[in-house]
Amino acid sequence: MRMNAARLSGVMAGHSRSKNGVASLAYVPAIHALVSCGKKDVDARNKSGHDVARNIVVALIAVAATIVSTVALTSPARADLKICNRMSYVVEAAIGIDDRNATATRGWFRVDPATCRTVAQGTVTADRILLHARALPVYGASPVPQSGTDNLCTAPNNFVIAAARQCRAGQTAAPFTEVKPTVDESGHQIAYLAEGAEYDDEQARLAAIQRLLVIAGYDAAPIDGVDGPKTQGALAAFLKARGLGADAPQAPNFFDTMIAAVQSPSATGLTWCNDTPHRVMASIATDDGKAVTGRGWYRIEPGKCLHPDVAGQPHRVFSFAEAVDPDGRTVKINGRPLNWGGGTWLCTRESQFEVTEHGDCGARGLNASGYMQLDMAAGTGKTIRFAMP
Repeated sequence: MRMNAARLSGVMAGHSRSKNGVASLAYVPAIHALVSCGKKDVDARNKSGHDVARNIVVALIAVAATIVSTVALTSPARADLKICNRMSYVVEAAIGIDDRNATATRGWFRVDPATCRTVAQGTVTADRILLHARALPVYGASPVPQSGTDNLCTAPNNFVIAAARQCRAGQTAAPFTEVKPTVDESGHQIAYLAEGAEYDDEQARLAAIQRLLVIAGYDAAPIDGVDGPKTQGALAAFLKARGLGADAPQAPNFFDTMIAAVQSPSATGLTWCNDTPHRVMASIATDDGKAVTGRGWYRIEPGKCLHPDVAGQPHRVFSFAEAVDPDGRTVKINGRPLNWGGGTWLCTRESQFEVTEHGDCGARGLNASGYMQLDMAAGTGKTIRFAMP
């Protein structure tokens, strides 16, 4: 079965619910497609520790193998296109089909670590297959964005866009990368999402559990996909706190359970909760006595909470947040920006950032944003609720 851009909407498999980040602000994981389960190209490393957002640099490359005609001749009547996730993140993916000067996109497909998801039914023989992936909002400041060369249109929720190179209102351009999937023994076309740590399926699942445990406030670092007493202790404490049995991590919905946990207020650390009908983009800054480091943006969807990672025991902690519309523009109420901050002015930028120098922001092409200082007593929790005025 030949699939082209014009027929994209009629042949795709069902897809899950999702909420999109603003392309100019939200962080998404860089990805690369792997040839097979064996040797992988290494272009980066995953450092351990709580500050996972800043310590991952991952590559984005296409698969080295092409689908040859001899394989196509032996394929079954219906060979589907699948995306398999070997990252330590729950991700949502969108695909693009570029064929005969027409380009269509469709998303979002949620893919849990160590699982595969059918994103197209029937053999895809279009000129080009393109892929974009993003982390769920619970991860806040995810790894550096992927750097695909095709900017195609996406939408905040589940979408099918027939003319994906000219975005309309409510659509956002995102970088897509061409992939050339490999073919498995069943004739299905497979594209793998991976990061520089080179996880196999088992390691990716464990690393993803470690990552969510850390976000939920449990000490499961380093995030390395390696089991041990520290990880087991953190996991046991998490299960006990939520009345779950020892077999819960093997359940198909365990990542749903963990995500729900990190989206509720915590008794320790900092929690942001969004009580508005708008998406909120938030930034945190910490003062370790030597420098003030600001990081953003963390995406908090309406009705959700998020725990930003506050590493160590900083002297002071600051917070700034603003509401944005589906196109990434600041929401205004009676002509005034809807934001939550204070009188400490620090440098930010429109896209993802980590800034340690806060003098003369404008001259350096940065914005100056007013942060509030938080009262974060050791061992206690602080919940900030973003509400309408």
